Amino acid sequence: MLTVARRDGVWAVELGGDLFGHSPDKEIAKAAANRRAREIQDGGGACQVRVSGEHGFWTGQ
Repeated sequence: MLTVARRDGVWAVELGGDLFGHSPDKEIAKAAANRRAREIQDGGGACQVRVSGEHGFWTGQ
């Protein structure tokens, strides 16, 4: 499980206790998580990317 979450004021990816992909932009951190997920899948492993700290749904109203 790769988790994208706010850490010390920036977004980061956590995997097995290690943090990487630090960025003030959530989308950049999510891209780093997806790249690592692809590496894990290409190596035959299973994984999931989870974003923590997103609240609800925006309806545009």
